[in-house]
Amino acid sequence: MLQKVIQLFIFLIFSFGFSMQKKQQKPPNVILILADDLGIGDLGCQGNPWLKTPEIDAFYNEAIRMTDFHVSALCTPTRAAIMTGQFPINNGAWATFKGRDALSENAITMADVFKGNGYNTGLFGKWHLGDNFPSRPTDSGFDRVVQHLGGGVGELSDYWGNSYFDDVYYVNNQPKQFEGYCTDVWFKEATRFIDLNKEEPFFVYLPLNAPHDPLIVAEKYAAPYKKLEGKDIISANLYGMIANIDENFGKFYQYLEKQNLLENTILIFMSDNGTRFGYSKDGKLGFNKGFRGIKGDEEEGAHRVPFFIRWPKGNIQGGKDIPNLTAHVDLIPTLASLCNLTLPEQMTLDGTDFSSVFSSKETAVQNRSMSLHNRQDWRPPHDIASTCIIKNQWRLIDGKELYNIDKDPKQEINLAETYPELVTELLQENTIFINAAKLSTAYKELPVTVVGNNAQLETKLTIQHAIGEDVGIWKCEQVADGIKNTNNTHALRIAQEGEYLISLRRWPKECSGAIRGIPKENPKNSFQYKNISPTKAKISIANQMHEKPILEGDEEVVFKVHLQKGKTFLVNDFIENETNYGVYYTYINKVAE
Repeated sequence: MLQKVIQLFIFLIFSFGFSMQKKQQKPPNVILILADDLGIGDLGCQGNPWLKTPEIDAFYNEAIRMTDFHVSALCTPTRAAIMTGQFPINNGAWATFKGRDALSENAITMADVFKGNGYNTGLFGKWHLGDNFPSRPTDSGFDRVVQHLGGGVGELSDYWGNSYFDDVYYVNNQPKQFEGYCTDVWFKEATRFIDLNKEEPFFVYLPLNAPHDPLIVAEKYAAPYKKLEGKDIISANLYGMIANIDENFGKFYQYLEKQNLLENTILIFMSDNGTRFGYSKDGKLGFNKGFRGIKGDEEEGAHRVPFFIRWPKGNIQGGKDIPNLTAHVDLIPTLASLCNLTLPEQMTLDGTDFSSVFSSKETAVQNRSMSLHNRQDWRPPHDIASTCIIKNQWRLIDGKELYNIDKDPKQEINLAETYPELVTELLQENTIFINAAKLSTAYKELPVTVVGNNAQLETKLTIQHAIGEDVGIWKCEQVADGIKNTNNTHALRIAQEGEYLISLRRWPKECSGAIRGIPKENPKNSFQYKNISPTKAKISIANQMHEKPILEGDEEVVFKVHLQKGKTFLVNDFIENETNYGVYYTYINKVAE
């Protein structure tokens, strides 16, 4: 009996010791907060003379700051690069609409990596990498998702009527009514997720939709900046949205502190591209930390963004600037190193693990170059036009303007003729990069929406994502105003052979109305609703063409078609006075057998 007691005692001691060792070895949690259109000068800690961001400033003082950190110049390309560790030209998502704003079908994401290593994963906010299977966040490694659709709250792919306050968001793809301001909701939902998962390692991706336009925020946040509007700054509402982010960040940080989670959590704050309304092109309004260029440009202000990281247990703290050239594609290899993650063998990465710089005395990575391509179209990016080729302190724009960013941050002195050999060297490196990219499937083939897969019973397509030669259309008010657009093509893959119903509509199901009329019950927004007068609807798919009349009062025109498995294009149009224009909303359902 005594021997059994001794054995039990030894076992309990061993188990306790093993448990403590396991607890001590728990991998770090990771929280990545991504602001939307927050530029290099849109924070107090970045030198902004008017904007007050005390909570983020306090984090800045404790964090390691990568001061030469680069992203793409637009939302989707940066988010795709973060998620895949590949430059947009290699992952296929290089535009914000027109069919190139979704991940490719077999993309492996950061969330897949964390999930495959035992992490619970959650996303709260803006995905902007595909609204349909197989590119939704729930298809891409995330366990819990609360999101708006499209590229912004209130866009036409989002739930109709969303206006930043008391909106309907999608919880694991199902619409649900929420109360409160959008940014408040994302942080609250992230907190709830952590509450449920804090005993195990978790990865939280908090991609905000603020301060992206439309610039909407409660008056109390914008009020302190009203007197500066038009005199020193462009928009008080923009500053108010950032002030709201700051407030939420502070509450979130305090929550992590109270839960004793800060010590072993890698917390990152960054942005997806340069400012849009924080700095005027002529430099007369706003603050851009001395750089030229805003969102969508090739100049520095479009792609150099704040990047702050802190992990006390990993000794990543202390308020230090590190000037190494780093980028969005570096996050997966760097986090994999910090968290000791195993990466899938088939995962191809463009980025570099920069985790060693946190403990190294070296402060510069020599001879690193990268090419940032910037094209808003379904076609591949240009080889040289609309590019910024970066190498150390050098910036080559469009292959012909060379700047030393350290000595000339406003990029006013073109040194291309002074250093022709350097220009040639950068162009040669870019050519090697481009030629390799052209061999990839993602470069050559459009991302597809998969129809007929059991993971998504109904597929909703919108003109926001349609391919075509027209300018983009993405706002609900554009649809309400009856603006016509010739973009009309969607790349599909049919998962199962069978009968399908294809419904063409002007209005989404949640705001139903006649194609040639207006919704019976307009939502909470103040759009001007105008009639359009198409007389026919037409589709072309899988070598089939069908046309039907649109009758007065019709809310949809439905076509029943038999489709084989495989890739195809759907072309859909309304016809008015012999003129074709793209259909605003299309719903596809497989007929049950």
